[in-house]
Amino acid sequence: MPRVGPRVLVLFGEGLAEVAWAEWAQRFSPLVGVWAGEGLVLDVAGLAHLHGGEAPLLARVARGFGAVGVEVRALLGGVPSALAALLRAGHPGGVLSEAEEAALVPRLPVSALAIPAEVARALEGLGLRDVAALEAQPRGPLVRRFGMVLGRELLALRGARAPIRPVRPPPRHEVAREFLSPLMTAPGIERALAGLLALLCEGLARAEAGARHVSLHALRVDGSVQVLRQGLGRASRDAAHLHRLLAARVEELRPEEGFERLVLRADGVEALPVAQHRLDGGAEAEQLAALLDRLAQRVAVWRLAPRESHWPERAVARIPAHETPSGAWRAVPHRPLRLLRRPREVGAMALLPDAPPSLLRFGRARTERVVAAEGPERILPEWWREGRLPPARDYYRVQLASGARLWVCRSGLPGEGARWFVHGYLP
Repeated sequence: MPRVGPRVLVLFGEGLAEVAWAEWAQRFSPLVGVWAGEGLVLDVAGLAHLHGGEAPLLARVARGFGAVGVEVRALLGGVPSALAALLRAGHPGGVLSEAEEAALVPRLPVSALAIPAEVARALEGLGLRDVAALEAQPRGPLVRRFGMVLGRELLALRGARAPIRPVRPPPRHEVAREFLSPLMTAPGIERALAGLLALLCEGLARAEAGARHVSLHALRVDGSVQVLRQGLGRASRDAAHLHRLLAARVEELRPEEGFERLVLRADGVEALPVAQHRLDGGAEAEQLAALLDRLAQRVAVWRLAPRESHWPERAVARIPAHETPSGAWRAVPHRPLRLLRRPREVGAMALLPDAPPSLLRFGRARTERVVAAEGPERILPEWWREGRLPPARDYYRVQLASGARLWVCRSGLPGEGARWFVHGYLP
Protein backbone atom coordinates (compact mmCIF):
# COMPACT_ATOMS: atom_id res chain seq x y z
CA MET A 1 0.00 0.00 0.00
CA PRO A 2 1.23 3.57 -0.64
CA ARG A 3 2.36 5.55 2.36
CA VAL A 4 -0.32 7.88 3.68
CA GLY A 5 1.70 9.75 6.34
CA PRO A 6 3.41 13.10 5.74
CA ARG A 7 6.43 12.81 3.48
CA VAL A 8 8.69 15.72 2.65
CA LEU A 9 11.82 16.24 0.60
CA VAL A 10 14.53 18.62 1.82
CA LEU A 11 17.08 19.90 -0.71
CA PHE A 12 20.34 21.67 0.08
CA GLY A 13 22.47 23.25 -2.64
CA GLU A 14 24.50 26.32 -3.53
CA GLY A 15 22.20 29.35 -3.93
CA LEU A 16 19.09 27.17 -3.72
CA ALA A 17 17.28 29.05 -0.91
CA GLU A 18 15.51 31.52 -3.20
CA VAL A 19 11.89 32.05 -4.10
CA ALA A 20 12.73 31.73 -7.81
CA TRP A 21 14.06 28.18 -7.25
CA ALA A 22 11.03 27.34 -5.11
CA GLU A 23 8.73 28.39 -7.94
CA TRP A 24 10.81 26.39 -10.41
CA ALA A 25 10.56 23.30 -8.18
CA GLN A 26 6.77 23.38 -8.35
CA ARG A 27 7.11 21.12 -11.38
CA PHE A 28 7.68 18.33 -8.85
CA SER A 29 5.20 19.32 -6.14
CA PRO A 30 2.56 22.04 -5.78
CA LEU A 31 3.74 22.72 -2.19
CA VAL A 32 7.28 24.12 -2.13
CA GLY A 33 8.86 26.42 0.43
CA VAL A 34 12.23 28.00 1.18
CA TRP A 35 13.80 26.28 4.18
CA ALA A 36 15.55 28.52 6.72
CA GLY A 37 17.76 30.23 4.13
CA GLU A 38 19.52 26.93 3.38
CA GLY A 39 17.52 25.14 0.71
CA LEU A 40 14.05 24.01 -0.28
CA VAL A 41 11.41 21.75 1.21
CA LEU A 42 8.81 19.95 -0.91
CA ASP A 43 5.67 18.19 0.25
CA VAL A 44 5.70 14.91 -1.71
CA ALA A 45 2.95 13.05 0.15
CA GLY A 46 1.03 10.92 -2.31
CA LEU A 47 3.37 11.63 -5.24
CA ALA A 48 5.60 8.56 -4.99
CA HIS A 49 3.16 6.23 -6.76
CA LEU A 50 3.23 8.50 -9.80
CA HIS A 51 6.95 7.79 -10.22
CA GLY A 52 7.14 4.15 -9.21
CA GLY A 53 8.27 4.78 -5.63
CA GLU A 54 10.04 7.30 -3.44
CA ALA A 55 13.54 6.44 -4.68
CA PRO A 56 12.65 7.09 -8.36
CA LEU A 57 10.95 10.32 -7.32
CA LEU A 58 14.07 11.45 -5.48
CA ALA A 59 16.23 10.54 -8.47
CA ARG A 60 13.98 12.49 -10.83
CA VAL A 61 14.19 15.63 -8.66
CA ALA A 62 17.99 15.35 -8.48
CA ARG A 63 18.22 14.90 -12.27
CA GLY A 64 15.96 17.90 -12.82
CA PHE A 65 18.17 20.20 -10.77
CA GLY A 66 21.31 18.69 -12.31
CA ALA A 67 19.99 19.47 -15.78
CA VAL A 68 19.98 23.18 -14.92
CA GLY A 69 23.43 23.09 -13.34
CA VAL A 70 22.53 22.86 -9.66
CA GLU A 71 24.05 20.06 -7.57
CA VAL A 72 21.78 19.16 -4.66
CA ARG A 73 21.81 16.89 -1.64
CA ALA A 74 18.31 15.56 -1.10
CA LEU A 75 16.81 13.64 1.81
CA LEU A 76 13.26 12.29 1.78
CA GLY A 77 11.56 11.48 5.07
CA GLY A 78 8.83 12.54 7.45
CA VAL A 79 10.09 15.54 9.52
CA PRO A 80 11.70 18.46 7.65
CA SER A 81 13.65 19.80 10.65
CA ALA A 82 15.20 16.37 11.23
CA LEU A 83 16.04 15.96 7.54
CA ALA A 84 17.66 19.41 7.43
CA ALA A 85 19.73 18.64 10.54
CA LEU A 86 20.88 15.35 9.00
CA LEU A 87 21.98 17.15 5.85
CA ARG A 88 23.89 19.71 7.94
CA ALA A 89 25.58 16.83 9.72
CA GLY A 90 26.85 15.50 6.38
CA HIS A 91 24.28 12.84 5.51
CA PRO A 92 24.72 11.96 1.81
CA GLY A 93 20.98 11.94 1.12
CA GLY A 94 18.47 9.32 0.12
CA VAL A 95 15.16 7.96 1.37
CA LEU A 96 14.55 7.34 5.07
CA SER A 97 11.80 5.26 6.57
CA GLU A 98 10.17 6.39 9.80
CA ALA A 99 12.19 3.87 11.80
CA GLU A 100 15.48 4.92 10.20
CA GLU A 101 14.76 8.57 10.77
CA ALA A 102 13.81 7.98 14.41
CA ALA A 103 17.07 6.06 14.94
CA LEU A 104 19.28 8.74 13.38
CA VAL A 105 17.84 11.79 15.16
CA PRO A 106 19.20 11.00 18.66
CA ARG A 107 22.74 10.71 17.25
CA LEU A 108 22.65 14.16 15.64
CA PRO A 109 25.39 16.49 16.98
CA VAL A 110 24.19 19.76 18.49
CA SER A 111 26.29 21.63 15.91
CA ALA A 112 23.86 20.35 13.24
CA LEU A 113 20.81 21.88 14.91
CA ALA A 114 19.23 25.17 13.80
CA ILE A 115 20.44 27.06 16.88
CA PRO A 116 22.99 29.88 17.31
CA ALA A 117 26.63 28.76 17.22
CA GLU A 118 27.31 30.15 20.71
CA VAL A 119 24.45 28.05 22.12
CA ALA A 120 25.88 24.93 20.45
CA ARG A 121 29.35 25.63 21.91
CA ALA A 122 27.92 26.19 25.39
CA LEU A 123 26.03 22.88 25.21
CA GLU A 124 29.15 21.04 24.09
CA GLY A 125 31.06 22.63 26.96
CA LEU A 126 28.55 21.05 29.35
CA GLY A 127 29.03 17.65 27.74
CA LEU A 128 25.71 17.75 25.86
CA ARG A 129 27.06 16.84 22.43
CA ASP A 130 24.09 15.17 20.71
CA VAL A 131 20.30 15.19 20.64
CA ALA A 132 20.06 12.09 22.85
CA ALA A 133 21.93 13.90 25.63
CA LEU A 134 19.68 16.96 25.24
CA GLU A 135 16.47 14.94 25.34
CA ALA A 136 17.65 13.19 28.49
CA GLN A 137 17.73 16.53 30.32
CA PRO A 138 14.71 18.26 31.88
CA ARG A 139 13.32 20.58 29.23
CA GLY A 140 12.49 23.49 31.55
CA PRO A 141 16.01 24.25 32.82
CA LEU A 142 17.44 23.91 29.29
CA VAL A 143 14.97 26.45 27.90
CA ARG A 144 15.46 28.89 30.78
CA ARG A 145 19.22 28.84 30.31
CA PHE A 146 19.55 28.67 26.52
CA GLY A 147 16.31 30.24 25.31
CA MET A 148 13.21 29.19 23.43
CA VAL A 149 15.15 28.63 20.21
CA LEU A 150 16.55 25.39 21.65
CA GLY A 151 13.15 24.23 22.89
CA ARG A 152 11.53 24.92 19.52
CA GLU A 153 14.26 23.04 17.67
CA LEU A 154 13.92 19.97 19.88
CA LEU A 155 10.17 19.97 19.29
CA ALA A 156 10.66 20.46 15.56
CA LEU A 157 12.99 17.46 15.37
CA ARG A 158 10.05 15.31 16.46
CA GLY A 159 7.64 16.88 13.98
CA ALA A 160 5.82 19.28 16.32
CA ARG A 161 5.87 22.22 13.87
CA ALA A 162 4.06 22.76 10.55
CA PRO A 163 6.54 21.59 7.90
CA ILE A 164 6.05 23.97 4.97
CA ARG A 165 5.17 27.58 4.29
CA PRO A 166 4.68 27.48 0.51
CA VAL A 167 5.90 30.33 -1.66
CA ARG A 168 2.30 30.60 -2.84
CA PRO A 169 -0.85 28.62 -2.07
CA PRO A 170 -1.35 25.69 -4.43
CA PRO A 171 -4.18 26.12 -6.91
CA ARG A 172 -7.40 24.25 -6.19
CA HIS A 173 -7.78 23.30 -9.84
CA GLU A 174 -4.72 22.16 -11.79
CA VAL A 175 -4.09 19.66 -14.58
CA ALA A 176 -0.79 18.66 -16.16
CA ARG A 177 0.58 16.45 -18.90
CA GLU A 178 4.08 15.23 -19.69
CA PHE A 179 5.33 14.39 -23.18
CA LEU A 180 7.85 11.76 -24.21
CA SER A 181 8.49 13.71 -27.40
CA PRO A 182 8.83 17.42 -26.58
CA LEU A 183 6.28 19.77 -28.12
CA MET A 184 7.88 22.15 -30.60
CA THR A 185 5.08 23.43 -32.86
CA ALA A 186 2.12 25.71 -32.27
CA PRO A 187 -0.47 23.18 -33.58
CA GLY A 188 0.86 20.52 -31.20
CA ILE A 189 0.73 22.92 -28.25
CA GLU A 190 -2.84 23.93 -29.16
CA ARG A 191 -3.99 20.28 -29.30
CA ALA A 192 -2.41 19.55 -25.93
CA LEU A 193 -3.97 22.74 -24.53
CA ALA A 194 -7.43 21.64 -25.70
CA GLY A 195 -7.09 18.36 -23.80
CA LEU A 196 -5.93 20.11 -20.64
CA LEU A 197 -8.77 22.62 -20.82
CA ALA A 198 -11.33 19.83 -21.13
CA LEU A 199 -9.98 18.20 -17.95
CA LEU A 200 -9.77 21.53 -16.09
CA CYS A 201 -13.34 22.51 -16.99
CA GLU A 202 -14.63 19.09 -15.95
CA GLY A 203 -13.16 19.66 -12.49
CA LEU A 204 -14.59 23.18 -12.34
CA ALA A 205 -18.02 21.85 -13.31
CA ARG A 206 -17.94 19.24 -10.55
CA ALA A 207 -17.10 22.01 -8.06
CA GLU A 208 -19.74 24.33 -9.57
CA ALA A 209 -17.01 26.92 -10.04
CA GLY A 210 -15.63 29.05 -12.84
CA ALA A 211 -12.17 30.44 -13.54
CA ARG A 212 -11.44 34.17 -13.48
CA HIS A 213 -7.70 33.75 -14.09
CA VAL A 214 -5.97 30.84 -15.82
CA SER A 215 -2.27 30.28 -16.46
CA LEU A 216 -0.43 27.90 -18.75
CA HIS A 217 3.02 26.88 -17.50
CA ALA A 218 5.20 25.46 -20.27
CA LEU A 219 8.26 23.63 -18.92
CA ARG A 220 11.04 23.48 -21.47
CA VAL A 221 13.57 20.68 -21.88
CA ASP A 222 16.42 22.98 -20.79
CA GLY A 223 14.71 23.58 -17.41
CA SER A 224 13.23 27.03 -18.08
CA VAL A 225 9.58 27.84 -17.58
CA GLN A 226 7.37 30.08 -19.71
CA VAL A 227 3.98 31.26 -18.47
CA LEU A 228 0.90 32.56 -20.28
CA ARG A 229 -1.59 34.26 -17.95
CA GLN A 230 -5.11 35.09 -19.06
CA GLY A 231 -7.76 36.95 -17.10
CA LEU A 232 -11.48 36.81 -17.74
CA GLY A 233 -14.01 39.50 -17.06
CA ARG A 234 -16.54 36.93 -15.87
CA ALA A 235 -16.03 33.48 -14.34
CA SER A 236 -16.22 30.75 -16.97
CA ARG A 237 -15.73 27.02 -17.40
CA ASP A 238 -16.41 27.03 -21.14
CA ALA A 239 -13.49 25.05 -22.58
CA ALA A 240 -14.08 26.37 -26.11
CA HIS A 241 -14.00 29.99 -24.94
CA LEU A 242 -10.85 29.50 -22.85
CA HIS A 243 -9.19 27.69 -25.75
CA ARG A 244 -9.88 30.62 -28.11
CA LEU A 245 -8.28 33.02 -25.65
CA LEU A 246 -5.16 30.97 -24.91
CA ALA A 247 -4.66 29.54 -28.41
CA ALA A 248 -4.47 33.09 -29.76
CA ARG A 249 -1.41 33.62 -27.55
CA VAL A 250 0.46 30.36 -28.19
CA GLU A 251 2.74 32.19 -30.61
CA GLU A 252 4.16 34.07 -27.59
CA LEU A 253 5.83 30.85 -26.42
CA ARG A 254 9.37 30.02 -27.53
CA PRO A 255 9.76 26.20 -27.49
CA GLU A 256 13.39 26.09 -28.76
CA GLU A 257 14.28 22.44 -27.87
CA GLY A 258 10.65 21.79 -26.97
CA PHE A 259 8.30 21.60 -23.98
CA GLU A 260 8.35 18.40 -21.93
CA ARG A 261 5.47 19.30 -19.60
CA LEU A 262 2.43 21.58 -19.68
CA VAL A 263 0.59 22.64 -16.52
CA LEU A 264 -2.75 24.45 -16.66
CA ARG A 265 -4.00 26.19 -13.53
CA ALA A 266 -7.14 28.04 -12.54
CA ASP A 267 -5.47 30.65 -10.32
CA GLY A 268 -8.63 32.65 -9.60
CA VAL A 269 -11.86 30.72 -9.03
CA GLU A 270 -15.39 31.89 -8.25
CA ALA A 271 -18.61 30.05 -7.55
CA LEU A 272 -20.54 29.42 -10.77
CA PRO A 273 -23.69 27.38 -10.20
CA VAL A 274 -25.39 25.66 -13.09
CA ALA A 275 -27.83 28.12 -14.71
CA GLN A 276 -30.97 27.27 -16.68
CA HIS A 277 -31.02 29.02 -20.05
CA ARG A 278 -34.19 30.08 -21.78
CA LEU A 279 -36.05 27.49 -23.85
CA ASP A 280 -34.87 29.19 -27.02
CA GLY A 281 -31.27 28.64 -25.95
CA GLY A 282 -30.57 32.32 -25.32
CA ALA A 283 -27.47 33.09 -23.28
CA GLU A 284 -26.80 36.73 -24.13
CA ALA A 285 -24.86 37.49 -20.94
CA GLU A 286 -22.40 34.64 -21.52
CA GLN A 287 -22.00 35.54 -25.18
CA LEU A 288 -21.37 39.19 -24.36
CA ALA A 289 -18.78 38.25 -21.71
CA ALA A 290 -16.99 35.99 -24.20
CA LEU A 291 -16.99 38.76 -26.82
CA LEU A 292 -15.58 41.30 -24.37
CA ASP A 293 -12.82 38.87 -23.35
CA ARG A 294 -11.77 38.45 -26.98
CA LEU A 295 -11.89 42.20 -27.64
CA ALA A 296 -9.83 42.89 -24.50
CA GLN A 297 -6.93 40.95 -26.04
CA ARG A 298 -6.66 43.62 -28.74
CA VAL A 299 -7.97 46.91 -27.34
CA ALA A 300 -8.81 48.47 -23.98
CA VAL A 301 -12.44 47.68 -23.19
CA TRP A 302 -14.48 49.67 -20.66
CA ARG A 303 -17.94 51.08 -20.11
CA LEU A 304 -19.43 54.23 -18.60
CA ALA A 305 -21.37 54.44 -15.37
CA PRO A 306 -23.22 57.34 -13.73
CA ARG A 307 -21.65 59.06 -10.75
CA GLU A 308 -23.28 61.34 -8.22
CA SER A 309 -22.11 64.78 -9.26
CA HIS A 310 -23.66 67.71 -11.08
CA TRP A 311 -20.31 68.79 -12.57
CA PRO A 312 -20.32 67.47 -16.15
CA GLU A 313 -16.81 65.98 -16.09
CA ARG A 314 -17.48 64.19 -12.80
CA ALA A 315 -20.95 62.86 -13.61
CA VAL A 316 -19.59 59.87 -15.56
CA ALA A 317 -16.99 57.29 -14.48
CA ARG A 318 -15.12 54.66 -16.49
CA ILE A 319 -15.52 51.13 -15.09
CA PRO A 320 -14.44 47.65 -16.28
CA ALA A 321 -16.49 46.38 -19.20
CA HIS A 322 -17.82 43.36 -17.28
CA GLU A 323 -18.91 45.36 -14.25
CA THR A 324 -22.57 46.26 -13.81
CA PRO A 325 -23.08 50.02 -13.30
CA SER A 326 -24.66 51.05 -10.01
CA GLY A 327 -27.19 53.85 -9.91
CA ALA A 328 -29.38 55.27 -12.66
CA TRP A 329 -28.58 57.67 -15.45
CA ARG A 330 -29.97 61.15 -14.86
CA ALA A 331 -31.51 62.62 -17.97
CA VAL A 332 -30.07 66.09 -18.62
CA PRO A 333 -31.46 67.55 -21.85
CA HIS A 334 -29.61 69.80 -24.24
CA ARG A 335 -26.11 68.62 -23.31
CA PRO A 336 -23.53 67.08 -25.65
CA LEU A 337 -23.17 63.30 -25.65
CA ARG A 338 -19.39 63.60 -25.24
CA LEU A 339 -17.30 66.31 -23.64
CA LEU A 340 -13.96 67.50 -24.92
CA ARG A 341 -11.08 65.72 -23.16
CA ARG A 342 -9.62 69.15 -22.43
CA PRO A 343 -11.94 72.22 -22.65
CA ARG A 344 -10.77 74.73 -25.24
CA GLU A 345 -10.37 78.27 -23.96
CA VAL A 346 -11.81 80.98 -26.21
CA GLY A 347 -12.30 84.70 -26.09
CA ALA A 348 -15.87 86.02 -25.83
CA MET A 349 -17.70 89.30 -26.13
CA ALA A 350 -21.14 89.86 -24.58
CA LEU A 351 -23.46 92.86 -24.80
CA LEU A 352 -24.11 92.76 -21.04
CA PRO A 353 -21.97 91.25 -18.25
CA ASP A 354 -24.39 88.37 -17.60
CA ALA A 355 -25.67 88.00 -21.18
CA PRO A 356 -24.79 85.12 -23.53
CA PRO A 357 -21.79 85.68 -25.79
CA SER A 358 -22.38 87.50 -29.07
CA LEU A 359 -18.89 86.87 -30.48
CA LEU A 360 -16.36 84.05 -29.96
CA ARG A 361 -12.67 84.37 -30.78
CA PHE A 362 -10.68 81.21 -31.50
CA GLY A 363 -7.00 82.04 -31.22
CA ARG A 364 -5.78 85.25 -32.84
CA ALA A 365 -6.94 84.82 -36.43
CA ARG A 366 -10.46 83.43 -36.22
CA THR A 367 -13.55 85.19 -34.91
CA GLU A 368 -17.13 83.98 -35.35
CA ARG A 369 -20.44 85.65 -34.67
CA VAL A 370 -23.06 83.99 -32.48
CA VAL A 371 -26.45 83.97 -34.23
CA ALA A 372 -28.46 82.14 -31.53
CA ALA A 373 -27.93 81.35 -27.86
CA GLU A 374 -29.80 79.67 -25.01
CA GLY A 375 -28.99 79.78 -21.33
CA PRO A 376 -27.53 80.18 -18.88
CA GLU A 377 -27.50 76.87 -16.99
CA ARG A 378 -25.72 77.74 -13.75
CA ILE A 379 -23.71 75.10 -11.87
CA LEU A 380 -22.45 75.95 -8.40
CA PRO A 381 -19.43 74.33 -6.68
CA GLU A 382 -19.95 71.15 -4.67
CA TRP A 383 -19.26 72.66 -1.27
CA TRP A 384 -18.95 69.28 0.49
CA ARG A 385 -15.75 68.39 -1.36
CA GLU A 386 -12.43 68.99 0.33
CA GLY A 387 -9.88 71.45 -0.97
CA ARG A 388 -10.23 74.71 -2.82
CA LEU A 389 -13.61 75.16 -4.50
CA PRO A 390 -13.65 76.01 -8.23
CA PRO A 391 -15.67 79.02 -9.39
CA ALA A 392 -19.29 78.74 -10.46
CA ARG A 393 -20.07 78.12 -14.13
CA ASP A 394 -22.69 79.38 -16.58
CA TYR A 395 -23.28 77.14 -19.61
CA TYR A 396 -24.79 78.36 -22.90
CA ARG A 397 -25.90 76.54 -26.02
CA VAL A 398 -24.81 78.68 -28.95
CA GLN A 399 -24.96 78.48 -32.73
CA LEU A 400 -22.33 80.23 -34.82
CA ALA A 401 -22.80 81.90 -38.18
CA SER A 402 -20.91 78.95 -39.72
CA GLY A 403 -23.62 76.58 -38.45
CA ALA A 404 -21.54 74.95 -35.68
CA ARG A 405 -23.41 74.41 -32.41
CA LEU A 406 -21.30 74.56 -29.24
CA TRP A 407 -21.70 74.11 -25.52
CA VAL A 408 -19.73 77.00 -24.02
CA CYS A 409 -19.07 77.81 -20.42
CA ARG A 410 -18.20 80.95 -18.49
CA SER A 411 -16.07 79.94 -15.52
CA GLY A 412 -16.53 82.54 -12.80
CA LEU A 413 -19.16 85.19 -12.25
CA PRO A 414 -19.37 88.28 -14.49
CA GLY A 415 -16.97 91.00 -13.45
CA GLU A 416 -14.78 88.61 -11.46
CA GLY A 417 -12.21 87.74 -14.12
CA ALA A 418 -14.41 85.13 -15.81
CA ARG A 419 -12.93 82.89 -18.54
CA TRP A 420 -14.77 81.24 -21.44
CA PHE A 421 -14.36 77.64 -22.66
CA VAL A 422 -15.84 75.34 -25.27
CA HIS A 423 -16.75 72.16 -23.35
CA GLY A 424 -18.43 70.14 -26.11
CA TYR A 425 -20.14 70.04 -29.50
CA LEU A 426 -23.93 69.83 -29.76
CA PRO A 427 -25.64 67.70 -32.40
